[in-house]
Amino acid sequence: MMTDGPLVTQRRARSEPAREATVPPDPAELRDADLVRAMRRGDKDAFRGLFRRYAPTAQALAQRIVRQQFLAEEIVQEVFLAVWRNPTAHDPDRGSVKSWLMGMIHHRSVDVVRREEAQRRRAAEAIPDAIDLDDDPGVTVPEEIGLPEERKVVRSALAELPTEQRQILELMYFGGMSQSQISERLSVPLGTVKSRTLLGMRRMRTTLVGMER
Repeated sequence: MMTDGPLVTQRRARSEPAREATVPPDPAELRDADLVRAMRRGDKDAFRGLFRRYAPTAQALAQRIVRQQFLAEEIVQEVFLAVWRNPTAHDPDRGSVKSWLMGMIHHRSVDVVRREEAQRRRAAEAIPDAIDLDDDPGVTVPEEIGLPEERKVVRSALAELPTEQRQILELMYFGGMSQSQISERLSVPLGTVKSRTLLGMRRMRTTLVGMER
């Protein structure tokens, strides 16, 4: 039985087209895609698996942007809830499941930062630069700080004040009391209430402006 000689083998090798090396797909991406496909069928275990795999990374990304743990946790929950509700939103041709998830986390985090800054600006604008001690800000300020988001921001700023100033402003903002009523409630002279109001509101404005940076 005759076999090809070395010259024939070399000529055949030169005449055959070179085969391109193929890069095998990333197993992690394949598993992610399988989980998303299972989620489209309503598989809750698949969703839990995807959450366990990427929630820590998502949390770290969100926290780097918003710089507050509770906000980062809310963002992660909102994004993964959106994924569960609409897993078909992932387009494999536009990127991996991981890049899709992290992109949503990033966009949502930026939106939250913008929202928080807008709320702080509104709260700061409601606190005047100068207060006439003959006026009673307890009559008008509670009406200007009406939105729940703004009230939350104001509470954060109040926490930075000395106790005697914070007590008066809390009664004013959230108790809806006038300076005269606060004077009677705390058994403190009206002039003292007015001066503490002035100092407290100036400190709050400084704090709120600083929170925007």
